Amino acid sequence: MKWIAGLAAVLSCCDAAVAQEPVIGRASVIDGDTIEISGARIRLHGVDAPESWQKCQDDDGGDYRCGRVAALALDRFLAASRPVRCEIVDRDRYQRLVGVCFRADGVEVNEWLVANGFAVDWTRYSDGAYAFVQERARKRKLGIWQGEFQQPCEARGQRTKHTSAC
Repeated sequence: MKWIAGLAAVLSCCDAAVAQEPVIGRASVIDGDTIEISGARIRLHGVDAPESWQKCQDDDGGDYRCGRVAALALDRFLAASRPVRCEIVDRDRYQRLVGVCFRADGVEVNEWLVANGFAVDWTRYSDGAYAFVQERARKRKLGIWQGEFQQPCEARGQRTKHTSAC
């Protein structure tokens, strides 16, 4: 039985070490704030993009699927400079890796999403790291800031009928 405990300790040590290594490769977009590289799902740290089903209003008051727009924009952005490198900072409750990702040209993906209005600074996790670029996007009425929208975490909470802490 001692060897089982020892093996578990070694495996947990090694798993933690692997989780600290950057994940590098061609990214597939799952949604506006989640990508997949070589089978590993990576949730982009500190940002929250509208869900693929979520609708927002444009500057004329018309509805559009802002989550789908965010995912398509992310896909085009990542395709322009491959591969993607993600620095892993955590695992979420769904066991996805959580990371800050960069294109091959060094541009940070997380910040780009917020700066262009495709996601919001999720201060609960980011500690306001993207507040400045979010304010600039809001003032310029980029992406979701062009009209009205519901915070993605609130929209998820309403859809699942759970209280969502934003």
